[in-house]
Amino acid sequence: MRFNEDADLDTSQITDQRGMGGRLAVGGGGLGILGFVIYFVISQLGGGGGTALPPGFGDLGQNEQVGSSSLAERCKTGADANREADCRAVAFINSIQSYWTGRLDGYQVAETNFFSGGVRTGCGNADSAVGPFYCPADNEVYIDLGFFQELTDRFGAQGGPFVEGYVLAHEYGHHVQNLLGTSGGVGQDTGPTSGSVRLELQADCYAGAWANHATTTPNAGGEPLITEVTRQDIAAALDAASRIGDDYIQRELGGGTVDTTQFSHGSSAQRQKWYSTGYETGDPNSCDTFRTNNLG
Repeated sequence: MRFNEDADLDTSQITDQRGMGGRLAVGGGGLGILGFVIYFVISQLGGGGGTALPPGFGDLGQNEQVGSSSLAERCKTGADANREADCRAVAFINSIQSYWTGRLDGYQVAETNFFSGGVRTGCGNADSAVGPFYCPADNEVYIDLGFFQELTDRFGAQGGPFVEGYVLAHEYGHHVQNLLGTSGGVGQDTGPTSGSVRLELQADCYAGAWANHATTTPNAGGEPLITEVTRQDIAAALDAASRIGDDYIQRELGGGTVDTTQFSHGSSAQRQKWYSTGYETGDPNSCDTFRTNNLG
């Protein structure tokens, strides 16, 4: 994939908190999809109520905007996004939010927070082990960009730039669900057809719908930020989706036994199916995972 080198980037949608003092590492540091899955069961499904994250993260202090001026200096155009990972994330965020601004009446732009080590949110304190997440209490997305390397190093995903777009688009899918009131109506049940699984699969489908329109979605200046998305890009996103399926995680990281009653995000096949549904139709209306008996 390639970004339009002449298109302007908008770093105002990002707060860069990396480098903030007072970080707390838990469990030896590093990222962990298992923590990500557990986190969403207890917080993501709580709507806008400010549910606490897992205990033990400590008081990390008030968030500060650290390095944002540097981000603005470095990430000005699509040419910068083609050269640098930080700017690539900015470009994806701009594109995803532009898509939803044009698609959803009343869409509210949500801030993304880059952090390293730990962060304080409206949902409580968290460290990088929880993976990328959306906090419905403050309507913001949080991500340690090292997560993308974790996907390849630990989970064996192919990786690649468009995988990063998939992950970010999935989190903004949760923002859309929060705006629509979808997430607030979902309980904390688990299982292959549970509300929590349906919520996650819908976010995957929303990510696929954005991917379908990625090359035609304009920035504030009317220019598409992304000029090319290849079959290989979509295949890489589908590969990543398979690596964060509940069955894959349980089998490869959880002792080898798959327990479908504990599914909270969906199987690898389900996640691939719904991302593909969004991508092939390009229509978020095709993503109603709550009204179908066939989740895949």
